[in-house]
Amino acid sequence: MTRRILEHPILGKIEGNNYVSFKFNNKVYEGIKNESLAAALLSNGIRTLRYHENSGTPRGIYCNIGHCYECRVSIDGQQGVRACVTPIQEGMVVESGGPIPTPSKEDGGLGNG
Repeated sequence: MTRRILEHPILGKIEGNNYVSFKFNNKVYEGIKNESLAAALLSNGIRTLRYHENSGTPRGIYCNIGHCYECRVSIDGQQGVRACVTPIQEGMVVESGGPIPTPSKEDGGLGNG
């Protein structure tokens, strides 16, 4: 039995064991190239990806298919990226924290409204 998500409904099946390194909150982790960032973090024991903007409660993976926006993180300086539908790549720098705009229907889901 494995502790990895090897078949994702959006990203597809993960093939091989090509491990890559990435950083999450200044600590180096490993994951299988092209698996979702959320899956790689889960396999490394990371459950909290950010904290709610208003209440401060921890947020993590909820839907795992990109609908709920609970897993938003900053990747290589870009805020509001959904970890559950983002494939990891070698050297990726991921950070949680900071207020991230919540997408809304009025602004087309861009978080600019």
